[in-house]
Amino acid sequence: MKDKFNVVATGGTFDVIHIGHLALLSKAFEQGKKVVIGVSSDEFADTVRGKGKITHTYELRVANLRQVIQANFGDVIYEMTKLNTTYGPTVISGEVDALIASSETAKKGWEINEIRSNKGVKPLVIVTVDMIRAEDGKPISSSRIRLGQIDPQGKLLKGE
Repeated sequence: MKDKFNVVATGGTFDVIHIGHLALLSKAFEQGKKVVIGVSSDEFADTVRGKGKITHTYELRVANLRQVIQANFGDVIYEMTKLNTTYGPTVISGEVDALIASSETAKKGWEINEIRSNKGVKPLVIVTVDMIRAEDGKPISSSRIRLGQIDPQGKLLKGE
């Protein structure tokens, strides 16, 4: 296996944690010695189109995420940061070597690299994680779980 990056970044709202989040985090911990996880602030999450109304506060989402990381990945090195914008600290931090993104959000990585280039910061390596699909073939998302369409493992719920 190739050497790990020193620092990788990933991010999300992490409202209802599901197997897609676990795939993203797994890739991040596999690729980086240290993982910076951006978690959308309540205010920013409310502005993201198509996400629907989040159900958990920032503080609860961070606490839940910490529990999930401990339970699934054990003793890993990470830090969490509050995201108030789409790009977060990856735009200016030369410390970050790679961005771990879903196939749905990978284009943001190219936007980040353009901004970094304009600021004289080296580009990030973009590592893409395929979206995990539910039984119906559609991507698993917190918004679909909140709507009662699927469970966190992508199983269709009654009525669908």
